[in-house]
Amino acid sequence: MTTAVVFDYGFGNVRSMLRALANIGVDATLTSDHRQALEADGLVVPGVGAFAACMDGLKQVGGDRVIYDRLRAGRPVLGVCVGQQILFQRGNENGAEAQGLGLIGGSVERIQADVIPHMGWNTLQAPDGTTLLDGIADERFYFVHSYAAAQAEPIDGAPLQIDFGGAPQRVAWCQYGQTRFVAAYERGALSATQFHPEKSAEAGAQLLRNWVATF
Repeated sequence: MTTAVVFDYGFGNVRSMLRALANIGVDATLTSDHRQALEADGLVVPGVGAFAACMDGLKQVGGDRVIYDRLRAGRPVLGVCVGQQILFQRGNENGAEAQGLGLIGGSVERIQADVIPHMGWNTLQAPDGTTLLDGIADERFYFVHSYAAAQAEPIDGAPLQIDFGGAPQRVAWCQYGQTRFVAAYERGALSATQFHPEKSAEAGAQLLRNWVATF
């Protein structure tokens, strides 16, 4: 049976994700155990709250090492919401800058819009060749966030001893207010969504199926 670990570091809507994975036939476990997280077919990194707090919580339980080690081994990782944001190089919240995991080039900043947070359903501009959004590129997905990345650049994985194998990055974009931001990201074994697939009805379930099909 296909297995996935939802990484437990104190931040994230974990119960909804566990249910969503179970509903598509995945044996999903909530744990911060390194061996389980490394050996599972897939790893989900959730995240709710502030960028800096999530990074601190992740590091306290060694989650940063787990993510790096999985990617070094070419094993699938999916970041969700702030779990996507911390994959970037840095985040700026309330005038304070915090360092992220440095797996995607760019910074996470406050959205520019009349109403914050961005809460509700929105459409995407999907990239050609997408795996995550295959067959659902025109669907709507559920967002809840006040910060996002307005740019994404492929990093050189060599300093982190990560070989993306020449895999191109594929970025899906979303527009809210004056901000065009990264809604989903794909590069090799690394995938991420700013929206919540576990709250996005059948479109979200299909996205998770698409991700699981990469195992």
